[in-house]
Amino acid sequence: MTGPEPHSWVNKLDVYVGGKSKVAGVDHVIKLSSNESPFGPSQKAVDAYIKAADSLRRYPDGASLDLREAIGAAHGLDPEQIICGLGSDEILKMACRAYAGPGDEVLYSRYGFMMYPIAARAVGATPVEAPDKDFVADVDAILARVTDRTKIIFLANPNNPTGTYMPRAEVERLVQGLPETVLLVLDAAYAEYVTRADYEAGDKLVDAYPNVIMTRTFSKLYGLAALRLGWGYSTPEIISVLNRMRDPFNVTTAAQVAGAAALADHGFVEQALAHNNHWLPLLTERLEDLGLEVVPSVTNFVLVRFPEKHGITAEGANNHLTANGVILRWLPGQGLGDCLRMTVGLDEENERALGLLEDYIKERS
Repeated sequence: MTGPEPHSWVNKLDVYVGGKSKVAGVDHVIKLSSNESPFGPSQKAVDAYIKAADSLRRYPDGASLDLREAIGAAHGLDPEQIICGLGSDEILKMACRAYAGPGDEVLYSRYGFMMYPIAARAVGATPVEAPDKDFVADVDAILARVTDRTKIIFLANPNNPTGTYMPRAEVERLVQGLPETVLLVLDAAYAEYVTRADYEAGDKLVDAYPNVIMTRTFSKLYGLAALRLGWGYSTPEIISVLNRMRDPFNVTTAAQVAGAAALADHGFVEQALAHNNHWLPLLTERLEDLGLEVVPSVTNFVLVRFPEKHGITAEGANNHLTANGVILRWLPGQGLGDCLRMTVGLDEENERALGLLEDYIKERS
């Protein structure tokens, strides 16, 4: 007896593996592998989460109305054009379920988020990779791979794991070059960190074009990764379609109230951003002083390239850091075997990681 057989494409699916959080034999680790906020959530968000315990017997608001109104007020958006999800990942998957399937193609850039090809394959679609240019998504390369089978293009902007971004003018050039039948998903998980004047998260493009959706998350700046809370903004027509794909009660009450409270804690957000704005250029400078190459980042992490000389490698550095209780992200599975991705941590966490990297390099120089 063999039991039921899944769709032919299911057995080909990769399993997404998040950043490590434990090291055998080490009680206290410094985790800088998942781009999480070093400050965690605001106390207002924690208080709202705890208070939600009083209503655990009740189903959550399936429409997440209060949260959508809070998001709309914070960003100047129509709540009716907002959808909330179990992390922004769920919204990416809903888009694939609604707009792609067997025989269709889903495009993404070479060093884009690892979930994109997984989400495409999960519905039987074919993921198509477009090459980057200097770790930045390349509009011309993406457009060159659009065919009559293309249904979705995923664009992380800023991009994970490279930390780079595409200016608004380039994203708009991409939209203008697409058939209106192709959905452009702008994954703006790190939008809050960007300070560049030529950056646009995606809401204005949604308002100007009929085939764009912007997704956002509470997992990064707002420190609510454990609650898995994300949202999307698009045209009424696309949001209506995604709501048909959305599971009932997909966002818990605790996540909804914590998210709304996090949005309202402006002082906490300003503190977190000030910390990141201080450390992002400082990390870049100090890593480059060690002889390493840092891909220019506008996020809360840096991608560090190792020269692979004198026995200095990303893998070796990763092993040295991990053995000493500091976890970064090594990504050979994405073709980045010569790189480590490092999240901006607390002062002492950053100093510890930098000190260990310096020791590792000096021992081999």
